[in-house]
Amino acid sequence: MDHGGWYNRQDMRSLPFIQVNDIGFIGAMGPPGGGRQPVTQRLLRHFTQIAHTQLVDSSKRQIFGTICSARLDEKSYGNEIASAVDLLVDSTVILYNTIAHDLLPTPEKSHYTFNLRDLSKVFQGILQASPSSLTTAEQLLRLWVHECRRVFSDRLINDSDRKWLDGEM
Repeated sequence: MDHGGWYNRQDMRSLPFIQVNDIGFIGAMGPPGGGRQPVTQRLLRHFTQIAHTQLVDSSKRQIFGTICSARLDEKSYGNEIASAVDLLVDSTVILYNTIAHDLLPTPEKSHYTFNLRDLSKVFQGILQASPSSLTTAEQLLRLWVHECRRVFSDRLINDSDRKWLDGEM
């Protein structure tokens, strides 16, 4: 990158220099931790860095609370379901934060990367329920547990992690 090309190491006798012109590099990375190492300043100086911060919990609650309140309204689902929306959203955000904080990726569990898409899949599954199949708060709770298991537990690789998740729920 610094010198406009690389030496061809296939031909070890002469090591010809291969010049590279008009090429761009693009990279993506997550924060260090869970097996990921920090990137050196020597490499980072070649890139324009664009970063975004994670959504704070109040923003997650506002976004998903608005969506759920609009869909699970009192007119369609009744007062019992509509009044449980705030508790449903709060519980899901807390569970997601706990999972994302405690179940970090390791070499054995490299797929333990949880993001906002997983949180939205829980709500997407809940919001697909028809008003005739969701009439009580107990049914909503059972559906919530089912969706959390579908999204989070199906990704877990051992029984101890699954039991831990069941205990958190």
